Amino acid sequence: MSDRGGAFSPLVELTTARLREFVREPEALFWVVVFPILLAFALGIAFPNRGEQPVLIGVEQTDGAEALARTLQAARGIRARLVRPADAERALRNGEVQLVVVPGAPPTYRYDPTRTESRLARLVVDSALQRASGRTDAWQAGEEHVDNVGSRYIDWLIPGLLGVNIMSTGLWGIGFSVVQARTKKLLKRLVATPMRRSQYLLAHLLARLVFLGVEVGALLVFARLAFGVPIRGSLLTLVGIAVVGALSFGGLGLLLASRARTLEAISGLMNVVTLPLWVLSGVFFSSANFPAAMQPVIRVLPLTALNDALRAVMLDGAPARALGGEVAVMAAWGLGSFAIAVKIFRWR
Repeated sequence: MSDRGGAFSPLVELTTARLREFVREPEALFWVVVFPILLAFALGIAFPNRGEQPVLIGVEQTDGAEALARTLQAARGIRARLVRPADAERALRNGEVQLVVVPGAPPTYRYDPTRTESRLARLVVDSALQRASGRTDAWQAGEEHVDNVGSRYIDWLIPGLLGVNIMSTGLWGIGFSVVQARTKKLLKRLVATPMRRSQYLLAHLLARLVFLGVEVGALLVFARLAFGVPIRGSLLTLVGIAVVGALSFGGLGLLLASRARTLEAISGLMNVVTLPLWVLSGVFFSSANFPAAMQPVIRVLPLTALNDALRAVMLDGAPARALGGEVAVMAAWGLGSFAIAVKIFRWR
């Protein structure tokens, strides 16, 4: 390795080599750029903003069923249909209807109280039938309908997809590269060079940052053009959060790969780390759904901090000074992981 460039020559050469290695792998470009866009498109289509949705009601086909179904169908926000008694339980189980009304005086409501949509359907149907029977309300509440940009599920989802993509490419991209070089005996050749292990590991982090703009920019541009996802905060702040997140997971990826000798071993370690983060860190649903006892642990996870910071910038327009806690969590994971990786890393 050339001595030109002084102490930084190994770092420059290694970073350049890592970039060339990445460009020569078209499948890597697919997983970094194309796959997140395809996933965002599929979820955006599956969970569109459809406005006010009617509750789905089944009326059991017994005496008086047709008249009851007509009464419900005429009410606002209700879509009623007849169901045979033998099919009522299956329709409820499969979500074809949210509540089954059995005609009678008074009628019987059959539903699963553990389902939020079923409890809502019960209230809507009961109110409609009570009014049809002559009930009058003591007063009529005013209504203010809210439809803010950024309140849709796709708006909330995109920062989560962005965070999990930064995590995945940081962990899998760096970790696999190091272990693959070790299995091919390439790392043994570097032992005799004046290069330090910290330079080798840092080169992987720097190469990771080069492609960060492509993967982040591609997903954000697609989300904006396809679904109108807003970015209310500063783009500079958003870029800074993405860089801190990439370095955090890059350091964690180096730590996992510092001793692993086979691709099977690093795959197992990666799955042990990523799967809990996918579930706990608010990618597809809010982490607030977990019990209060778990929240202190969830709050200090690096992906939770990254997702929260991305959503704060994109949806709330939060300034950089308001994100100190999230940045501190990610920085602690990144710096701590990198420091341990440098200490325990093995060339062989």
